Amino acid sequence: MEFSAQEIASVLNGVVEGNPDVRVNNFSKIEEGKPGTLSFLANPKYEHYIYATEASIVLVNKDFVPSKELKTTLIKVENAYSSLAVLMNLVENAKNSKTGVASTAFIAATAVVGEDCYVGNFAYIGENTKIGKGCKIYPHAYIGDHVSIGENTVIYPHVTIYSDCYIGKSCIFHAGSVVGADGFGFAPEGDIYKKIPQLGNVIIEDDVEIGANTTIDRAVMDSTVIRKGVKLDNLVQIAHNVEVGENTVMAAQVGIAGSVKIGKHCMLGGQAGLAGHIKIADRVSLGAQAGVISDVKEGKTLLGAPAIDSKLFFRSSAVFGKLPDIYRTIGELQREVELLKKERNK
Repeated sequence: MEFSAQEIASVLNGVVEGNPDVRVNNFSKIEEGKPGTLSFLANPKYEHYIYATEASIVLVNKDFVPSKELKTTLIKVENAYSSLAVLMNLVENAKNSKTGVASTAFIAATAVVGEDCYVGNFAYIGENTKIGKGCKIYPHAYIGDHVSIGENTVIYPHVTIYSDCYIGKSCIFHAGSVVGADGFGFAPEGDIYKKIPQLGNVIIEDDVEIGANTTIDRAVMDSTVIRKGVKLDNLVQIAHNVEVGENTVMAAQVGIAGSVKIGKHCMLGGQAGLAGHIKIADRVSLGAQAGVISDVKEGKTLLGAPAIDSKLFFRSSAVFGKLPDIYRTIGELQREVELLKKERNK
């Protein structure tokens, strides 16, 4: 698909500076721009690239004023980065415009599939399951019995959604993600561990994105809950009875133990780990590999394992490299003290 600068500006409510008829059919990074592509400039520290870029169109913030002559056409918008996301979403939606049910897909007789859905080859939809209109169910996806999926949700290949789970509207599940597997619940009985049945489910609200091979366990009872707007990266583990607040984001390999409550607008860095049954308040930031073992108050930023306040962590980090010298000095002082004691006792 090809679009002119003027057509793009109309979609974004932007203003063209340059040739309104120049056309693009792809995206590029500004430092690697090629003719026929669209790029963007949102961070002023990369401004120098715009004067050499070969990209035909560059999205810029409306307050951008070039200090040199430009070869490219500009489209000035309120926010160049978010405008780029709008365009990319339009392209993505156009690419994913498949509809219809493949002949090798299995849909149970009691299942209901809405209008304009796509169900790919070898996908499975179980008994009494409801699929909202406009959903995309890619090949080899498995959706169990009594599942509800809202409108315009995308289920990529090899996603598994166990029975009785609820999925909201406009969600995205990337390949290999698993929703509703049993939580890790076992009771010690002598020398063995006896399985505790996991009788709850998983509730995922609207506009949630789940990364590839991420797992969200069903609750022992009640529900594991992922609130609207949550974004989970690849290989994230959410244990049973966890609740994740609205618009919280987690990077790859985060692990959340059972019954943790996480607030709204939190940010968890890669490989952060949370011990069970703790509460994380709203707007908390946890650095990569942070190990959190107790409740965290609103607005805190923690680093390290066990995690501590970020300012204290950086002050402590400055000491780490000096510890061998400090240890040696303490040893010398101890020996001097012992000598003084001996001299005094003579």
